[in-house]
Amino acid sequence: MHPMLNIAVRAARNAGEIIRRSSENVGQLTINFKSANDYATEVDRMAEQEIIKVISASFPEHGFLAEESGEQKGNDYTWIIDPLDGTTNFLHGFPVYAVSIALKHKNKLELGVIYDPLRDELFTAERGGGATLNNRKIRVTQQNSLKGALLGTGFPFKSKTNLETYLKMFSSLVGDTAGIRRAGSAALDLAYLASGRLDGFWEIGLLPWDMAAGILLVQEAGGVVTDFSFRDGYMQSGNVIAGSPKMHQLMYKAIEPHVTDNLK
Repeated sequence: MHPMLNIAVRAARNAGEIIRRSSENVGQLTINFKSANDYATEVDRMAEQEIIKVISASFPEHGFLAEESGEQKGNDYTWIIDPLDGTTNFLHGFPVYAVSIALKHKNKLELGVIYDPLRDELFTAERGGGATLNNRKIRVTQQNSLKGALLGTGFPFKSKTNLETYLKMFSSLVGDTAGIRRAGSAALDLAYLASGRLDGFWEIGLLPWDMAAGILLVQEAGGVVTDFSFRDGYMQSGNVIAGSPKMHQLMYKAIEPHVTDNLK
């Protein structure tokens, strides 16, 4: 395992232990309202501080882009961190949330770690080195039709601006599939896609820390990730379509007619 990946795994596990312990006392947590339907707790902040502490001890010159503390400039390496992806789920005791850590060198994602502390599932990816779940290689499915496919998604819940457009996309896909799941953690959705639990995924308006690790997982598991214009601008736009090469193509064909100018 890459030395930097070892450090990321240690940081993710440490953060996961903070989250797991805190899940037993959710009612006593301090909750901060960040924006519409967007919350942060002291657990988010403690987990993020632990991740940054562990990584900085080994790589003090590296930079960070973290959900709670923002950007800390460094050299050409930047760690992209979501300490608790699925905070709303966490607050409700809904058991779908994870730690997400990615490493970007200049403009390329190099490492990705997603850790589910409740199931003790560790998803990792290295550029050019494949993707794993608990040290076992994973691959996207070979589902070649929307019929029978299981898709993941996320609703545009923070802002209703794109809700009508999203619903048109949903309508174009749902009729042909075996089902569409909205679990509330984009990081885990992408990890599940990489490991074959989902056949495809799309969402509007994600942020870099929501998806960075998951995108590399999907790519290293043989999948394709683009924005709604069939390009690689997803980190800027936040709009993502992901799946196996065939599934991605089928989803793009269904979604593209509903893409408005502001989503391109």
